Formats: sequence, structure tokens, C-alpha cells
Amino acid sequence: MNHIRTQILPSKQSFAKIRAPHELNLKAIAIYVATGFFFESDTFYKDEVCLLPAHDHTFDDEGYLLESKPWFEWYYSPRELSFQDALDEYQSLLKLIIKEQTGDSKVILPLSGGLDSRSQALIFKNLNCDVQSYSYSFKGGFPEHKISEKIAKTCGFKFQKFEIQKGYLWECIEDLAKINGCYSEFTHPRQMAILNDLKQMQGEFSLGHWGDVLFDRGVPEGTKASEIIPLLYKKMVKKDGLELAKQLWNHWSIEGDFETYLTQRLETLLSKIKIDNVSAKVRAFKTTHWAHRWTSTNLLIFENAHSINLPYYDNRMCEFICTIPEEYLADRKLQLAHLKTDNALASITWHDQKPFSIKNYKYNKVPYNLPYRVADKLKRELKGAFGNPHIQRNFELQFLGKDNDKKLRQYLYETSYLDFIPETIITSFYDKFKNEDYVKYSHSVSQLLTLSLWHKLFYSS
Repeated sequence: MNHIRTQILPSKQSFAKIRAPHELNLKAIAIYVATGFFFESDTFYKDEVCLLPAHDHTFDDEGYLLESKPWFEWYYSPRELSFQDALDEYQSLLKLIIKEQTGDSKVILPLSGGLDSRSQALIFKNLNCDVQSYSYSFKGGFPEHKISEKIAKTCGFKFQKFEIQKGYLWECIEDLAKINGCYSEFTHPRQMAILNDLKQMQGEFSLGHWGDVLFDRGVPEGTKASEIIPLLYKKMVKKDGLELAKQLWNHWSIEGDFETYLTQRLETLLSKIKIDNVSAKVRAFKTTHWAHRWTSTNLLIFENAHSINLPYYDNRMCEFICTIPEEYLADRKLQLAHLKTDNALASITWHDQKPFSIKNYKYNKVPYNLPYRVADKLKRELKGAFGNPHIQRNFELQFLGKDNDKKLRQYLYETSYLDFIPETIITSFYDKFKNEDYVKYSHSVSQLLTLSLWHKLFYSS
């Protein structure tokens, strides 16, 4: 017999065969369509499963999964310690993990205008590492790379900026499908647009994924236990995805009601997390399911270029979170306090609070932010009036315009794919995307596109 132990938060999904019929897992696919990721161990097929995080997995001599037992379960046991003590521990732990992960390697650091990568940058700055940083912005969108460039300059890092071009997806869409196995829809991984450039860099990636979830509230302040399921439902389920999933559920003649099934699955998964504190419970749920089955999927794109390191994925970081009082984690308090120890970094714009910085973001409210909001709106409207709409979302570069539309239709109306999802359903959602609300229906169209690639490259009867 063979054994595999998965991390608390694995950096990639691992799959295994089980002794079951080789049939499509249509219920799982319906949930995937509605939310953008698979639940728990679900995959496209009934005889294949994704290995659960924080489990010991046992296989028979033929390689089939026999059983999976948890070696770690999320908990909430806050210690009695001061905020300063918690901050000192956080800084020491982050530094230790990054130092161990990096070793003597050169570092490739993606920078954004947020807090996670900036926190890593502060550690690397004090370690005097050889860092190649980079950032990207949408063509026609907010120039976030300008914030990143200031961070890099402050830390003394080499820096490279990229602009994500319109229609980049079509030249690499099948490569993307093969990299992530179609376990994530295609409107998110901007890094595919610069994959060849990333391969030219030297070093190992240090990625700040999931720090924003671990070091913040799990739910809005005051949320009650009875409100968790509706809150998760609202966060996870896309309205147009739900609409598409219900139509597919009926087309595939699956017994029962899709929304009832989805809600029951959520309730079952949540009940397995034995934590009373609502915020900690939801954070544990998100990390166990959302991070593992959605966030981690496209880490494979980075790994296609170079080795990856993830300080916030480290088991020690997850266990640390379980012992820190929620009031210290809420509102990014620990990360903000860490960054305020460096006045130069703290003075640079915080993208989510622009034009304010970490030092003065509390003024991001009326009337203090009114001049910026008015000027920004006028600027975007002026650009649109001259035929240059402001790009805010990745799918706008991929799906809008005649050339993009032609490529999109080629995949959506692939002949063999129509045996899996009928043309009437595809046309219904494509027309709504084109003629009603392209923002609202972008998820469902992207899911249809992703399933088309999956059917073309991976489907087996």
C-alpha cells in the first residue's frame, strides 16, 4: 500500500482513481458551472476524485484510493496575548517561512497595489535578496503597475511592467486548458498573457496568494451563525451561473432540484468544521474548499515557468491563524501594522483604498474622497466618449469586440460539444451576454467556453 499526506492548503490539486463507474459527474459539473469551482473531492467523473487537503490518503497496490483520514482539522483556540506580541510572532513567522522557502535562490516577486505582496516585499527588502519584481495592468485600465513600481523602487528591486493586451487568450487558450485541466474558467489567469516573458526570468516565484483571506474577517462584523449559508451562497454562487446550472440540471434530467442540492452540499461541508466562532468558521471553510479548488488551480501557470513558493500556504501559517484572536485578524490589522513599520512602503497608494495609502486610508470616505471619485468618474466617461472604454475586468479584453467574438463563437459552437450542451442553451446565454448585460452574463459564457475546451481536450465516454 502507498500513502500520501496532503498539506493543510495544497498548492496544487492532486487526483486519484476510485473504484466507481466511469461516468460524468453531472451534479458536480452543475455546481462547477454555478460557482466556478468544484466542491470537496468532486471532479468531472465519478471514478476520479481530488485528494482532500490535510488528509492522509491510502492507496491499494493497483493505485486506487482506499481511504482518506484527516490529520488536521481547523480550530479556533485564541491565545491570551497582546496585539504587539501577535504582531511580533506574525513578522517572525513570515520572515522565517520566506527565508526557508527562498534559500539561496533568486526571487521572482509579482507585485500588486495590495497588502500581501507588499508584505513579502518588506521581508525581502530586509533580507537583501536578489529580487526581480514585476506587475501588469489591463490595456485601457487602471495603471496598477505604477503602484507596484513605486514599491519595487522603495525596496531596491529590479522591476518589469507588462500591459495585458486585448484578445491574448485565443493564442494560448488550449495551453491554458492543458495546464489547469479546465478546473477554473478562463476569465481570471492574466499571467497566461505573459507566460513566455515569465519563463525568461531567473529564480523562483514567491506568491502572496490567500494572505488577504487568512488575515481578515471571515464574515462581516455581527454575522450570526444562521446567516452563514445565505452569505456563502451570495459570495460563491454567480447569478447567471445558477441560471445556467439549473437549465443544464433539467436538460440532463437529474432528479431533484438543483438549488436544494447545492444548499444541502454547502450545509454538509460547513457542518464538518467544528468551530463556534462564525468568522473563524467561514475562514476555515473558504480555505478548505475555495482556496484549494479555485485559487490553487491557476498556480499551475506560474509553476509552468518556475518553481513556486507560497508563504501564506505554509502549514505553520495556517496553524498560527487558528490561535490568534479574531479582533487582531479583522480588517487586516496585523498586515497593516507590519507595513507601517516601513514609512516609505506605508506611504504608497493602497490600490483598494486609492488614492489613499496605508497611513491615511481611513479618510477614504465622504467628503474626503469625493474629489477623487468625481475626477475618476469623469475621466472614465471621457475615455468612453472617445471610443476607449475603461477596462476593469479581464473578460472585457477576451470577449468584447469583433475579433474576440469570432473566436468565442468558434469554441462555443464546436460541433461535437453540442452533443454535451445543446445549442439552444448556448445561444440563450450567448445572446444575453451580447444583447442584455455582458457583465452579468460573463461568468456563464466563460464557463461554457471552458467546458467546450474540456470536452475537446479531455472528454472520454
